[in-house]
Amino acid sequence: MRRSWTIGVALAGGIGLAAPAAAATDARTDWPSVHHDLGGQRYSTLDQITPANVATLRVAWTYHLRPAPEAGVSERLQLSEVTPLVVGTTMFLSTPYGRVVALDATTGAEKWNFVIPGEDRASLRGVAYWPGTATDPAAIVFGTRGGKLLSISAADGKLSPHFGDDGIVDLKTPAVMTTGTDKSYILPSPPIVWKNLIITGSGPGEGPGGLNGGVGPAGDTRAWDARTGKLVWTFHSVPRRGEFGFDTWGGDSARDRSGVNVWGYMTIDAARGILYMPFGAANNDRVGVDRPGNNLFSSSIVAVRADTGKYLWHFQVVHHDIWDMDTQSPPMLFDVHRDGRTIPAVATVNKNALMYILDRVTGKPLFGVEERPVPASDVPGEQAAPTQPFPILPEPLAQTKLSRDNLYKGQPAHQAFCEKLVDDNNMLLVDQSFTPVRFNRYTVSLPGTQGGVNYYGGAFDPKLGLFVVNINNLAQPMRIVRNSDGSFSNSGPLAGLVRFWNPVTHLPCGPTPWGQLVAVDVNTGKIAWRSTLGITESMPPGQQDTGRPGLGGAIVTAGGLTFIGATDDRRLRAFDTRNGKEIWTYQLPASAEATPITYAAADGRQMLAVVATGGGLIGAKLESDVLMAFALPPSVQARP
Repeated sequence: MRRSWTIGVALAGGIGLAAPAAAATDARTDWPSVHHDLGGQRYSTLDQITPANVATLRVAWTYHLRPAPEAGVSERLQLSEVTPLVVGTTMFLSTPYGRVVALDATTGAEKWNFVIPGEDRASLRGVAYWPGTATDPAAIVFGTRGGKLLSISAADGKLSPHFGDDGIVDLKTPAVMTTGTDKSYILPSPPIVWKNLIITGSGPGEGPGGLNGGVGPAGDTRAWDARTGKLVWTFHSVPRRGEFGFDTWGGDSARDRSGVNVWGYMTIDAARGILYMPFGAANNDRVGVDRPGNNLFSSSIVAVRADTGKYLWHFQVVHHDIWDMDTQSPPMLFDVHRDGRTIPAVATVNKNALMYILDRVTGKPLFGVEERPVPASDVPGEQAAPTQPFPILPEPLAQTKLSRDNLYKGQPAHQAFCEKLVDDNNMLLVDQSFTPVRFNRYTVSLPGTQGGVNYYGGAFDPKLGLFVVNINNLAQPMRIVRNSDGSFSNSGPLAGLVRFWNPVTHLPCGPTPWGQLVAVDVNTGKIAWRSTLGITESMPPGQQDTGRPGLGGAIVTAGGLTFIGATDDRRLRAFDTRNGKEIWTYQLPASAEATPITYAAADGRQMLAVVATGGGLIGAKLESDVLMAFALPPSVQARP
C-alpha cells in the first residue's frame, strides 16, 4: 500500500556543508524585509510588550492610505496584503492607490511619496529594501501588475537613474514572453534581495484558455543586478530539453508551459547562500490532460545557489497538481534539535494543510514522508498521479475530511441551508486527501484552495521551538466540464472562486472552527496547541466562537507574544505563544488581510503596526483604508 520516498538532489561541491547550523538570531530592532529575516521566521527580539502588559496597548498613530483628492490618485486598485518595512526609523510600504510612501516610523508622518507610473501601477504585497553599496544609495524595489520592476531611492523616493531604463526594468522580456508580449505578466509579491541581487518570482496568470490553456509566459525565477538592473541568472521553472526534470512532462507538454511560478515568497539561508523557491501549479491548474507526468518543478520547493541559480535539490509537494495547491508560502528556515543533534531545517506548508519538515541542505524529510495511493480521476484523458507524498509528522494542520456527518452543526437556519446546498447540487463531499475533482459533478474538498495555509505562511519562535501558523478550515466546490471546443475547465455557478458557504451571510458550511491558530513543536513534529481564531458576530450569543477565515499571517516576539490580524472579523489579536491563549483583541476599522510587524521607535517604544483595508473575504470599505501603529502607554513602558 505504500512506497518508499525518494528525492531529487544534486549537491554541488562548495555548497558549504560545514557552515553553522544556523546564524545567530537576528537581533535587529527594525523590520527590514517582509518576513523580518531572510529565513522567513518573522521573529522579533523585542520584548517590551509582554503577556502581562499587552492589554494596555493603545493606538499610537494612524496613517490613512487613501490620498487626498488633490493628489490625483484616489482610485483604489486592490485590497492591500502589504507588510510594511522599517529600516532604522523609516517605514516603507506600497499602498492600494498605486503609491509607495515613506513614513516616520515613530510618528506616522509622511516623508515622501512616489506615484507608480503606468496604467497597471498596482504593487500587490509590498516592497523590498536594498541597502546599497559604498557608491550606490539604498533603494526600494518592487514590481507592478504591468510587469515592471522599479527601483527608487530610499532617501527621497526618486527613480534610480542607473537602474534599467531610468529606474525601470521591463520584466516582459522575449525569454519569458514566448507566446507574445500581449499576454499578462505581473510580479505578485516583493522580490527577495541577496547581496547585490534582486531575485524575482513571476505571475504569468493561471486557469483555462481553450485547448492550449496551459500555454503562455514562462514562470521562471530571475536575478537582476541591484545597481544596473541587468539580468544575472535565470532558473527555468519548467525544465527545457536536456535539463533535469524535463522527462516529467509527457510528449511536448513542457513547451511554452505557463504557471509553475513563484507567486509567493522566497527565503534564503544566508550562511550557505541557498535560495528556496516555492513554485505553484502548472497551467491549467485544475486540468492536466495535456501535461501527463509529475510536471517538475510544479508545486515543489526547489533549492538553488542564490548567487548563480544553480539547482541543488527539490521536493515535490503535489505530483501532477490538478487542485491548484501550489507551494506558495515562504519556505521557513529553523533548527531542529533531535537526538543531541542540531539539524538545519526548512519547512513548507500549503493549501492542503500538510506540513513537510526537511533538511535544508539535502531536502531529506526529517519526520518521514510516505507515498500513499490516492483516488484516480474520472475526467476523460486525465492521468492523475497514483500516489502522493504524505508527511508522517506533523499531522494535518487543518481539517481534511468532509462528510454529511461533519457539515456545520449549530444555528438551525444555517445548518438547513448547508444541507440543502449539498442535496440540491448532488455534491460529492470528499473524505480523502488528493481526491480529484469529478467530471460533471460538484466535488467539495476540505480544505479548498482558500483553505489550509495560503501565501503568508507561518512564524517561528526559536526559544520555544514553535512554528505558529493560522489555517482556514474552508472548503470549496469544483467541477470539471467539457467546453464547446473540446477542452476541459473548472466551471459552473458554484465552481471557481465560490466558497462552500452561504454567499449572503458568508457563513461556511464546513465544520467549525472555520479559522484556527496552530503551533507545531518542530523538535517532535507534534501539535503543541490549537486555538480558535475569530468570531462570527452575526451568530446568536453563545454561538459566536466559530473561528473565521482570512488572509495574512502571524508574527512572534521575544516577549512571548504572537500577533495576528488576518480574520474577516476586523480584529487584531495577541496570543500567549507558550499555550495559545488569546489575551488581547482590538477591533480595527477594517479587516487586516496582511501580516503585522513590530519594531523599536526612535523614542524606545516597541511598536506594533498593521495595514487594514477591507472586510477580508466579505468585502471592503474605502473609508477604512488605514495603517495603524500601537504602543504601550508611557506609564507601562517605564515599569521594570
